[in-house]
Amino acid sequence: MLEYILFAIGFVFLIKGADYLVDGASLIAERLGISQLMIGLTIVAFGTSAPELVVAVISSLQGNSEIILGNIIGSNISNILLILGSAALIYPVKVRYSTIWKEIPFSLLAALLLLALVNNTSQNISLYDGLTMLFIFSLFIYYTFIENKNHAKKKKHKELLKIEKSEFYKAIAMVGVGLVGLFLGGQWVVQGAVSLARYFGLSEFLISATIIAIGTSLPELAVAVSASLKKKLDLAIGNVIGSNIFNILLVLGISSLISPVHVPVFINSDIIFLIYMTVLLLVLVYIDKNKTLSRWEGLLFILLYIAYLIFIIIRG
Repeated sequence: MLEYILFAIGFVFLIKGADYLVDGASLIAERLGISQLMIGLTIVAFGTSAPELVVAVISSLQGNSEIILGNIIGSNISNILLILGSAALIYPVKVRYSTIWKEIPFSLLAALLLLALVNNTSQNISLYDGLTMLFIFSLFIYYTFIENKNHAKKKKHKELLKIEKSEFYKAIAMVGVGLVGLFLGGQWVVQGAVSLARYFGLSEFLISATIIAIGTSLPELAVAVSASLKKKLDLAIGNVIGSNIFNILLVLGISSLISPVHVPVFINSDIIFLIYMTVLLLVLVYIDKNKTLSRWEGLLFILLYIAYLIFIIIRG
């Protein structure tokens, strides 16, 4: 019973930890003179992917590799269908041309790379696979750096927020509290998930692709809903696509450095579904003359997510 209570509390720690980490890191970045664009593409995406990273690292250390892939793939599907769908229902999501031509295709490339890696002969994602993913991730970070420089040149001035030293120290403390919350929350969620799977005779992949994936995607959901309500629509989709790239290339890359990640035999259908949903997102916003994800498309995404959940629950 204690493990199940900690399982629930762990989600609270993960979500609040990510919240503190994002806020604190953003303030630090602004103090150090990093542009708002760079903050959005890197720090916010990393902060909302931090729960997945903590869960993956702890799972690697404890040898529960099915939780890693289930959480990553489940979270990415949840990001596109549940989170973007919810954001579009609140207010149609306008998508920038750069996102259509660069970020979404990069996310699709990451998913295709994952499909290739899980179909190697070893049935494991190895250390060398992890190094490959981290190398490609470094290219993405380099791309965001170049985009930031180009953005700064176009603006001809830096939109920076000057904060007092006391606020700067407060931001450092927020980062520290956030990291502690993520660590404790991640441990409790993993332990509770393994206990739930064993008690009900379910696979760790199923638990991680449903309960954990939705739980660790709550920071993305909070950002997307808040961005939609404030009509900062590019932030909603930018955070989702950035998080999906982080989840596959960074989270899985680091996990495979710690320990080889075992690949379940049925994983191809989940990855292919993720690829199809990424392509669907790309096509829908590309063919729309206003480059917008509409409310009815948001509803379609949510219905597709419900269908996916039903499929994996039936599969067991």
